[in-house]
Amino acid sequence: MKIVMTSAIALAVAAGAAHAGGIERSNNDYGFLFTRNDQLQLSFSHVMPELSGKYSPELTAAGGGEGSTGNMLNDYSNYSLAYKNDFTEKLTFGMYVNNPYGAGAEYTQGIYAGLTADWDSNQIALVGKYRVSDRVSVFAGARYVESEADITIPDLLVRSSVGRNAQGIGAQAQALGAEAQALGAQAQAAGAAGDLATAQELGAQAQALGAQAQALGAQAQTLGAAAQDFGTSMEYNASGRRVGDWGAILGVAYGIPDIALRVALSWQSEITHTFSTSETIAGLGIDATGGDTKVTMPQAVALDFQTGIAPGTLVFGQVKWVEWSKWEVRTPEYEGVTGGNVTGFDNDRTTWKLGIGRAFSEDLSGFAQVSYEAQNGDTVSRLAPRDGFVSIGVGGQYKMDNMTLRGGLEYAWIGDAEDASGTKFEDNTALGVGVSLTVDF
Repeated sequence: MKIVMTSAIALAVAAGAAHAGGIERSNNDYGFLFTRNDQLQLSFSHVMPELSGKYSPELTAAGGGEGSTGNMLNDYSNYSLAYKNDFTEKLTFGMYVNNPYGAGAEYTQGIYAGLTADWDSNQIALVGKYRVSDRVSVFAGARYVESEADITIPDLLVRSSVGRNAQGIGAQAQALGAEAQALGAQAQAAGAAGDLATAQELGAQAQALGAQAQALGAQAQTLGAAAQDFGTSMEYNASGRRVGDWGAILGVAYGIPDIALRVALSWQSEITHTFSTSETIAGLGIDATGGDTKVTMPQAVALDFQTGIAPGTLVFGQVKWVEWSKWEVRTPEYEGVTGGNVTGFDNDRTTWKLGIGRAFSEDLSGFAQVSYEAQNGDTVSRLAPRDGFVSIGVGGQYKMDNMTLRGGLEYAWIGDAEDASGTKFEDNTALGVGVSLTVDF
């Protein structure tokens, strides 16, 4: 049973989720803290998504007749390192180095052509585990995450957003103007009735609303004119400089070693980055640097379990909730001219995983697993146009003296989704492969 315990869970992590929720790319496997001996683990995974969408007839025409987005997600690789050391029989130290978040969107066809986004991150996590009793352990630590981001939104998409915002601001201006006129009429009526104090108060309110309406009207006119001026470029470019921030890790575990049972509950706090942001839109004369953009990397709660069900056979699984509804990129200049965010997610995500591991000999074992993330029916972001997934993964390990080599693959069917413009992303898939080498000391 010990062979399966040290392979199935770790190998599932090495294979990597072919398409997890949000922009998550890798996890800290806190089960690694419970393995025997001092260990160093090096892992590599590579994910190859195939994700494309079909434009609506209107967008197809606007994009010169091209009806497909083409594959809009680049392949990506993750490298990770994990190390654990048993200081005493009760106290264990663990360290994780990996790439927790990432995005690599690039549209090359149709009206979205030129839309690109990159998010890169690095993480180091330091965790201590203390065995309270033979069955109960607690662990806690901190993680430091560095991130940087770049995005380009092409002319027509920005122009459309600015035009819609101009219409919305114009409607607000008209509503305020009508309210100002109504207050002005009430002020006149109060004056005619001899109630000069009320007339003066209502008149002042009408004047203030009228001034607001004029200012909004001027803003709407400026934005509307810019949206219709095809002689200048409305392409949007932004970059957030690399920034690093700290978060907390807490967990508790209960286990019965004789039957390979372990249930662990872990929590990772949210981390808030404040990026120094540069933004440009030539057609609006925007060339701003140093603006602050706050982005919250979400908190996560995971329940992991494993138990032996027969000699040499282990069942394992995980339920993980991530508060992706807190993640939003809302830069100051872009919000000012479009009224919206650059990208974000509407809902949190819960991912389920269930697998089985089997030892074939003292040296060879393998696993199979199924992962599931429900569809929420969201209107999705163009930069992450997916809604849930189902995946299957298989793999194995081979032990040689003090070294263990693992390998696995995972295939995902990505949930169908539709963005706010009516582009439908359907029948998409992803393939992930992973390998890891663990050395016992």
